[in-house]
Amino acid sequence: MTASRLVPCPHCGQPAAFEPSNRWRPFCSQRCREIDLGAWAREDYRVPDRGRDGAPPGVEDDPQDFPN
Repeated sequence: MTASRLVPCPHCGQPAAFEPSNRWRPFCSQRCREIDLGAWAREDYRVPDRGRDGAPPGVEDDPQDFPN
């Protein structure tokens, strides 16, 4: 028999069995899984938009940069 592979829960960091018998994997519990789902629903996980030129959001293009 092989030992369970334990991974840290993405929410609380407690060890969680990463195997089919853990129905909440990679989380340790339903509670941690639902907290993470709520964070996704609130859009807490975001990737910053750097625009097409790599400028931070809110920096407008200068019209002089474009040929007539």
